[in-house]
Amino acid sequence: MAIAQARTGDGEPPKVSLLYNPALRSYVYQILTLVLIVWVVWYAWHNATQNLARANMTSGFGFLNSRAGFDIAQSLIAYTSDSTYFRALQVGLLNTLVVAACSIVTATIVGLLVGIGRLSHNWLVARLCTVYVEIFRNIPPLLVIFFWYLGVLALLPTIRTIFQHVKDNPGAIFFISNRGIYMPAPIFGDGFGLVVAAFVAGVLAAIAFTVWANARQRATGNRPPVLMVNLALILLLPFAVFLLMGMPLSFDYPVPGSFNMKGGMVIGPEFLALYLALSLYSASFIAEIVRAGIRGVPGGQTEASYALGLRPGPTTRLVILPQALRIIIPPLTSQYLNIIKNSSLAVAVGYADLVAVGGTILNQSGHSIEIIAIWMAIYLSISLLTSLFMNWFNAKMALVER
Repeated sequence: MAIAQARTGDGEPPKVSLLYNPALRSYVYQILTLVLIVWVVWYAWHNATQNLARANMTSGFGFLNSRAGFDIAQSLIAYTSDSTYFRALQVGLLNTLVVAACSIVTATIVGLLVGIGRLSHNWLVARLCTVYVEIFRNIPPLLVIFFWYLGVLALLPTIRTIFQHVKDNPGAIFFISNRGIYMPAPIFGDGFGLVVAAFVAGVLAAIAFTVWANARQRATGNRPPVLMVNLALILLLPFAVFLLMGMPLSFDYPVPGSFNMKGGMVIGPEFLALYLALSLYSASFIAEIVRAGIRGVPGGQTEASYALGLRPGPTTRLVILPQALRIIIPPLTSQYLNIIKNSSLAVAVGYADLVAVGGTILNQSGHSIEIIAIWMAIYLSISLLTSLFMNWFNAKMALVER
């Protein structure tokens, strides 16, 4: 049925008022919103500047070049109390990245295993995984951190007990106490950089070979021995270079000192408490995401796999999980972001992360606005980079329509 368009007396369509033009109104609303945001930001900055001027306080980031004047127990790079505030923030940022990365890896592995375990046909395994999920999901993460720090790590043997253990076992090189885990520290000699370069080259070659093997399998149906070739490229190639360079690696072993162990390296209880808490707490949420993803795969896929003669293990690994990843990845991104942001709870146990170090600088320098701006910029950057990577990975795993 044709719909007649209303026209004016001279045959022309009626003119629409600019006030009711949807396209024009959308632009007007966006411009007004942008103007309002700019005004709010300018007003807040202007107000803060005036307040600082009345308090005879300077603004700007020049204070980052001043001497820090405090020590940091956990540092992955060279740092002393004579270093600058900027160097201290670098130490805090690296500590944050390390604990977040380690927690993400561990939480993913544990969550994957627990999520699969909840669907197990073994009654005991399924119930144990359910109890794990229900316990950690219903406890605040800060309480989990305190549990590991005060309820587990603080009850480990004292350093005096470790000294006695060293006397009784002079060949021991690995010690656990309430002050941390002591272990040998690697010392890299000349030529070790070539070993690292060989490892990176092996990883890139393994990726290239896997892509080629997948293409060959799609074209011919035959799959080359990807696992064996990749292991040779990633492990044997760096090991061969390591031997050719004369094994440029030695170790500094921990030995008893006057009041503490000296030499070697130590993983402090603050890091361990935060790492274990973030990993096990987040793993409970990841487990539910994995379980939901597996449940989202049609049951006919499992039946078809069994009909082809696949056992339950290969069916889960080769058929179900690859399809479930398309459901798992989007909510998994949110959990990774939560781990990164929850790492700021490190201040509760004294771990020198970005927030703890920044708080010390804020108290000493008084530059609260600048420190908060640095916190916001860094966490925003880390979160955006994580989201971009996970979105790229999600796009690679998505089904390609033909």
